[in-house]
Amino acid sequence: MIVSKHAAKWIGAALVALAVSGMALAAGGDSAALQAVDQAWLKAFNSGDADGIAKLYDENALLMPPGSPAVQGRAAIRAFLKNEMDGAAKGGVVFSLGPKPTGGVSGSMGWQSGTYTVTDKSGKVLEAGKYLSVSMKKGGKWVYVRDTWNADAPPSPPATPAASAKN
Repeated sequence: MIVSKHAAKWIGAALVALAVSGMALAAGGDSAALQAVDQAWLKAFNSGDADGIAKLYDENALLMPPGSPAVQGRAAIRAFLKNEMDGAAKGGVVFSLGPKPTGGVSGSMGWQSGTYTVTDKSGKVLEAGKYLSVSMKKGGKWVYVRDTWNADAPPSPPATPAASAKN
């Protein structure tokens, strides 16, 4: 069968378009997978599941919490987040993610950013802020390699020491 040059160009263009749309679908699936990891993080945090949340991080991940030194490695991240989860449970606060995270994928690297709120039992917002996570696909599974967040409002000023009593 002989194909004209004109037809060959159209066939070639169609094949390129199919390849590009296939890559976009794969990236879209990975973006959805990254959002699913964020939702798994949220569920684990609010339920106090330290082991479940730790599994979402790479063995050598770096957690960069506000107002604290960076936390390196899955075991240390587990311990840090366990303390945070215990405090949240004791205080009756709930962590929520905003409705429209954004992110992207390039090969085996991906990133997500979005907003969060922390509310008390009555639904009052105690803190609102944003987050950024960088993930790597390992063994077909997305894991966090870098994770950070910060509040929109400046931190509260430190408590002033009580005035000393005069004798």
